[in-house]
Amino acid sequence: MTNFEKKRVVVTGLGAITPIGNTVAEYWEGLLSGRNGIAPITLFDPSRHDCRIAGEVKGFDPHKYMERKEAKRMDRFAQFGVCASKQALADAQFVINELNAEQVGAIIGTGIGGLKVLEDQQEVYLTRGPDRCSPFM
Repeated sequence: MTNFEKKRVVVTGLGAITPIGNTVAEYWEGLLSGRNGIAPITLFDPSRHDCRIAGEVKGFDPHKYMERKEAKRMDRFAQFGVCASKQALADAQFVINELNAEQVGAIIGTGIGGLKVLEDQQEVYLTRGPDRCSPFM
């Protein structure tokens, strides 16, 4: 067995940004009370679509966890991941520093990323050219 195969992963902290709560405590309380996160869509005009309900995250403020400039560079779905990760680190009372930074990681997968940024940058590409597109797309 190699050293790689002997390593273990330990979950030491939790974070949650969900339609029923934007912290683990809110989420857990929502689960226990049977709260439903499905409601009419408010993030865009759904009138052209057959389905007008969704599980949207409400009351989310990324600025509680990151600077405005950093938040502006990220799509909303990426903000969710960063904020939930910061909650988990705080829950674990874990501080990333020079000694442990290389031992900490996260893997996040997405099939297409943030559609809002993709749509916005397509418009920038078409109207202002490829040189004006965000490198964070």
